[in-house]
Amino acid sequence: MSKIQIDKKLITHIVVWGIMLVFPYLMLLRGGINMPLSSYFFYGGFWYGVWMLVFYINYLWLVPKYLLKHRTTTYLLLNIIIIFGLSFSYHLWGEHMFRYYVEHFPGEASDFPKPWERGFRPPFYVEIIRDSFPLIIITIIATMVRMSEEWRKSETSRKEAEKALAEAELQNLRSQLNPHFLLNTLNNIYALIAFDTEKAQESVQELSKLLRHVLYENKDQFTTLSKEIEFIQSYIELMRIRLSNNVTVDTEFDLDPQSKTPIAPLIFISLVENAFKHGISPTESSFIKIRFSEVQGTVRCLIQNSNHRKVGYDKSGSGIGLEQVKKRLDLSYPGKYSWHYGLSNDGKEYSSSLEISTI
Repeated sequence: MSKIQIDKKLITHIVVWGIMLVFPYLMLLRGGINMPLSSYFFYGGFWYGVWMLVFYINYLWLVPKYLLKHRTTTYLLLNIIIIFGLSFSYHLWGEHMFRYYVEHFPGEASDFPKPWERGFRPPFYVEIIRDSFPLIIITIIATMVRMSEEWRKSETSRKEAEKALAEAELQNLRSQLNPHFLLNTLNNIYALIAFDTEKAQESVQELSKLLRHVLYENKDQFTTLSKEIEFIQSYIELMRIRLSNNVTVDTEFDLDPQSKTPIAPLIFISLVENAFKHGISPTESSFIKIRFSEVQGTVRCLIQNSNHRKVGYDKSGSGIGLEQVKKRLDLSYPGKYSWHYGLSNDGKEYSSSLEISTI
């Protein structure tokens, strides 16, 4: 706990106890009882000190040592002993001091009722029970205050643990994503080597740019949108090298090229990969449309591509990439994203629309 937090708690306790001490005296004055301040503190100060004693015995000792450790019976027995013991002691002390005050300051105490002069006085044990009620209330307040503080601590610890778990899972997802992405890209280059060595060399150069992003821009929880889009553009250019003339790739980036908007790294790459894996046919006309935009703190990614049936040996549609996207969105943007994807009614077009609120 920081020094500022400790000071706040200390100030709060001082202010509350100060109000509790002064408020009854102000009520007496407002009711027309002009009790001298010295008399108020002399007669009420001890009882006020007993309240504080009961409060902090519970707050600092009984609640954390017994109640929070599920030793409820011990907690209750100790409170009963303390409350009735203090009530008994205070009752005897209070009457003794009041006699002393009346004898030595008869002028100030002339209007005060004298318990020993009353015509009817309740039994001693009834007075003890009566005096115990304020202490019972103080005990309940102390218990509630300490329990609420402990609940807030546990809630803070729980949230920190959930955050640490989420970050660990996110790191694990990244470690899975990087080899997955690299494997797909190397397969593309391997296929390209067989018929165009020059393009394969260009692909290796483009791949080095991509790996630089993966290695150096993917360490933190967030990167800038401009760097992430630059990475997407490099990937698209890498994929263009191996495309035939029957494939049309249209891209649109409607956003600030210097955008500093924080975004989870590699959050879009699986969607782009998916378009190139499933939207291209070696024999049929194919298309891929990729559009990114940013409007008022919302980043939109719309990808549309032609859909072609896979041959039996093609295992590229295992869905690992999309599962990772869903998990990462849930971890990085819980409740702050909207993602819709699927095939058209005729099954010839696949679309993926992702909106992320970065505010």
